[in-house]
Amino acid sequence: MRIGILGLGRIGAFHAETLSGLDAVESLVLTDPFADAAKAAAEKFGGEVVDSPEALLSAGVDGIVVAAATDAHPALILAGVEAGIPVFCEKPVAKRMSEGVRVLEAVRDTGVPIQIGYNRRFDAGFAAARAAVQAGELGALHTVRSTTLDPAPPPAAYVAVSGGIFRDCSVHDFDIIRWVTGREVTEVYAVGGNRGADYIKEAGDADTTGAILTLDDGTLAVVSNSRHNARGYDVRMELHGFRDSIAVGLEDKLPLRSVEPGVTFPAGTPHDFFMDRFTAAYRAELAAFTEVVAGSRPSPCTVEDALEAGWIAEACTLSLHEHRPVSIAEVRGA
Repeated sequence: MRIGILGLGRIGAFHAETLSGLDAVESLVLTDPFADAAKAAAEKFGGEVVDSPEALLSAGVDGIVVAAATDAHPALILAGVEAGIPVFCEKPVAKRMSEGVRVLEAVRDTGVPIQIGYNRRFDAGFAAARAAVQAGELGALHTVRSTTLDPAPPPAAYVAVSGGIFRDCSVHDFDIIRWVTGREVTEVYAVGGNRGADYIKEAGDADTTGAILTLDDGTLAVVSNSRHNARGYDVRMELHGFRDSIAVGLEDKLPLRSVEPGVTFPAGTPHDFFMDRFTAAYRAELAAFTEVVAGSRPSPCTVEDALEAGWIAEACTLSLHEHRPVSIAEVRGA
């Protein structure tokens, strides 16, 4: 099949490399506002360069991958759907939830599949955890812990437009908690602090946060995030039930150092970048999209799924600023 990629920055170029190695993909069509970025990707991974999204959509593509700036996501999703072309879009659907809801309303009954890029759903460890929960191996859950710790903060320009740590970082934890447990979040309480880069505080954001999520069956989920984890990129989940407890991410590249006498775990070089930690998941995610394009499977992460994670992020952001518990129903009705 022929796949178009809109946006050839860091993640777009990574997707171009991944897609170029998939058997189902015969050719790529590339476009980026910065022509040199598209040309560089074409030279490295192959593909035809066009000068606009309109030209790409009319170039006979079977599916499109949207890896452009967040502000462009709604318009590009809608353009792909209007053209009847299946869409893969990096998260979020839109910068603001009101925009995301409008996208959902516009695409809901079109029949054109849309897959949103929450790659942890394609990580082997998270998939095994979901299977264990579904099989009842843990019994009823009582506690979930989910962690995303970045090795260093993003640049000031990114922080200024990201919408905050809950919307651009924690949202991955929120999505994977929903997906693994099969439950919905009903209420949150969030706190945060600033112990590092001054520009994060100046942007009105926190660099380290914690959130307690109450799930609809009473399970408590604890989410911990930070922009400052000097040892590396740390993504983990623990699930504790009345029969058993399991963990995702406890492997030799875990960026954590034990000080227990005689303990040699973890023994490997710590993960230092999200692309290192989730290379296989990204590949599986895009391979799944080719199946969506072929019509052999439904979208594994819909616009509706993405908006549910977004509502949790909205609730946590409000909770942080107002120092109080916030229900998901409250932010939905705002």
